[in-house]
Amino acid sequence: MSYTSNKLLPGNPQNCNEKQSPALEHLNLVKLQFQKADSDLDYIQYRLEYEIKANHPDSAGEKNPVTLLKELSAIKSRYQTLYARFKPIAVEQKETKNCICATFNKTMTMIQELQKQTDLELSPLTEEEKTAVQQLKSHMSDL
Repeated sequence: MSYTSNKLLPGNPQNCNEKQSPALEHLNLVKLQFQKADSDLDYIQYRLEYEIKANHPDSAGEKNPVTLLKELSAIKSRYQTLYARFKPIAVEQKETKNCICATFNKTMTMIQELQKQTDLELSPLTEEEKTAVQQLKSHMSDL
């Protein structure tokens, strides 16, 4: 497992929203739900085993409790597999966000420098351009 620091690295965006994106917040929520489900399944399995041993030593005509417990274990295993698949996605998402923000900020800095060097004065933005800027800023904060 690799360790990544929360410090800003050179070239990382300084003005990107440091708040977690909704997707990352959702991923963390799903992670917590999986952890809780895993814990709940362990407890349910323990209680079922206890109840079966204590109250139903010879249950006839019903589905085999051992089979039910095996099915419960299979469900638990599937939850653990899903969680394992989500973890690398979260890491990639964070790295991608940092890369996109850094590239965007470098591009904006280069444009501003070029404008200064050429004494270029831009005309005011059209409504369409203003809308595009707002959408871009919105998407940048969601990353």
